[in-house]
Amino acid sequence: MRSVAAALTGMLALTLLMTLGSPSTAAASCKSASASGGLSVSSGKCKPVRKARLIRGKAYAPASAPARVMKVIAWANRIRNKPYRYGGGHGSFFDSGYDCSGSVSFALRGGRFVSSPMASTGYMSWGKRGKGRWITVYSNPGHAYMIVAGLRFDTSMTPGNGPGWSKSLRSTPGRFVARSPGGQF
Repeated sequence: MRSVAAALTGMLALTLLMTLGSPSTAAASCKSASASGGLSVSSGKCKPVRKARLIRGKAYAPASAPARVMKVIAWANRIRNKPYRYGGGHGSFFDSGYDCSGSVSFALRGGRFVSSPMASTGYMSWGKRGKGRWITVYSNPGHAYMIVAGLRFDTSMTPGNGPGWSKSLRSTPGRFVARSPGGQF
């Protein structure tokens, strides 16, 4: 009797989370319900949400993101309203303004993916070749930006005059090199 009541309570809670909660909350609930043997109202195709949400210029990592990806997003949020300054973020991670690669360096430092700031040319050979699962840095000799959990972190074509997040992805064919941290990232 208790197991039936527990299953029904779990099903009700899952239904409410999926109806009222965020997509990342629902995905996490879906995982926990299936892992615990509880009843699920989903189609059985529970996939982790890999897209961050953008609310009033601030990015929010999905619950399914690895901790290091969450740190990259949190560190990028710390400088998202800083002004653009050529060379900013290169002498030190902490600066009053940031340029494109200084912004990327600062955010990646949060996830411990870089130990010192790099110019955009440095990112052309950084990490592994190709797109990552969670993080991809795009660079050429004149510009660098990155896609983290489906959002673009860039100093151009974003709100304000410095680093910021955007849902719109830039066109990159033939002009930028795509690199990633590799592994699960």
